[in-house]
Amino acid sequence: MKKILFFLIGLSIISCKDVKKTSENSDENAQVSTEKAKVTLHVLDGGTVQANMLELFSEDTTYTGQSRGFADAYYVISHPKGTLMWDAGLPESLVGLPQPYTSPNGAFTVSRKDSLNTQLKRIGMTVDSIDYISLSHTHFDHSGHANNLKNSTWLVQENEYNFVTSDTVKTTQPDMYNAIKELTNIKKLNGDFDVFGDSTVVIKSMPGHTPGHQVLYLDLSLDRPILLTGDLYHIEENRVHKRVPSFNYDIPQTKKTIEAFEAFAIEKNADVFIQHSVRDFDRLKELLKK
Repeated sequence: MKKILFFLIGLSIISCKDVKKTSENSDENAQVSTEKAKVTLHVLDGGTVQANMLELFSEDTTYTGQSRGFADAYYVISHPKGTLMWDAGLPESLVGLPQPYTSPNGAFTVSRKDSLNTQLKRIGMTVDSIDYISLSHTHFDHSGHANNLKNSTWLVQENEYNFVTSDTVKTTQPDMYNAIKELTNIKKLNGDFDVFGDSTVVIKSMPGHTPGHQVLYLDLSLDRPILLTGDLYHIEENRVHKRVPSFNYDIPQTKKTIEAFEAFAIEKNADVFIQHSVRDFDRLKELLKK
């Protein structure tokens, strides 16, 4: 069943005791030093996925006979210290096809209307603007244009890197490896990683869906911080009922990860966005307009 999816789919605050300020300028400098870095988020469209066999997304028969349309977002996060791309949508080879592509077994139908370069141009960027790329995981629908970012630094959990570059994957799932093979500037992670060192953009290790699956925490100075789920959840019902797709790499580990994720979301009072949810795709874009 795994083969089906693989085919497709701060600044620190310095406390000074009893220090006498010598001028108004020193007061202003102290104030600036405590301000949070301004972080901006762009939500971009990496295509759409029609799950024609939704039953794959549960261990039981809950979704038998159902189908569902998925968004396939990717994101650009700008920070004063650099720019991160999170996920990479579906392959750009789909752009310009006269009709969506359906897998031979009929499980998924995929399409992508717009290229990476075109979408980056709309937000005033090029691929050279991207300092870092990080994928929630290396499935087909999250690594589509990753090789275009070959000059960027790939932030990847070491166990995910070892998995996708293994001889087994190269032999049995060559498309999965080929999607990332040109990413040669690599920073291997072993757990959570504070990308810019000020707690505004934090990669959280959340394994199970794949060996090195991860999610992204963002503090954009909104009312609440944001959590992007990767593929910890694909649909809202799975979050509510803690359902796990039958094709996950490690189902028991995924269930432990779900508990850790939800505890972290509560701790941070975070607004959770399911990346494949069409509703959350639209909801996040609306939130960022405010």
